[in-house]
Amino acid sequence: MIEAKGITKAYGSLQVLKGVDFSAQSGEIVSIMGDSGAGKTTLLQILGTLEKPDAGTVRLDNTDVFALSQKKLAAFRNRHIGFVFQFHHLLPEFTALENVCIPGFIAKRKKNKVESEAKELLHTLGLDDRLHHKPSALSGGEQQRVAVARALINRPGLVLADEPTGNLDTHNAAELHELFFTLRQAYNNTFVVITHNPDLAKLADRTLHMKDGQLR
Repeated sequence: MIEAKGITKAYGSLQVLKGVDFSAQSGEIVSIMGDSGAGKTTLLQILGTLEKPDAGTVRLDNTDVFALSQKKLAAFRNRHIGFVFQFHHLLPEFTALENVCIPGFIAKRKKNKVESEAKELLHTLGLDDRLHHKPSALSGGEQQRVAVARALINRPGLVLADEPTGNLDTHNAAELHELFFTLRQAYNNTFVVITHNPDLAKLADRTLHMKDGQLR
């Protein structure tokens, strides 16, 4: 599903990634742990095509993503990759439903189809009664579930999550953990999750550790 080979990345004299190899199969949940500054987020950004490696390749569904033009890469990212961050990054002036729909509209999909799928996702995530609430009227856990729905609206094969429960209390974190597995069963997404939370990591199909610029 996704395969990265020989990924290196440096910032000035600091070598962050040192020839990282990574792969995940369709429908697999992989967690990545490691100390702060170990390079986990840098790797995730490269897997998500938000950052370009100094060397190495990333293939997603047999597409060499960094061989694409910037315009084609942006369109590919929008359709094939979903992102969930520690801070939800919802747009405050839009409702939960509107926030979820935005990536679908960017992809120029039909409005009624996108809205229907957004409502279905929000229903799956237990937010039927929050469709028309703006982020300021939602709890932290609800905001993060809206962010998860937004990541899934274009039915991406790959979902990348960077500390998705880092800003949640224990109860909401546990709920979000379970949702990833519910969603995987429903939509067969591949999840790559960076976390410091051992409870989330141990639920994954595999747990990898980033140390000294490499995965172990």
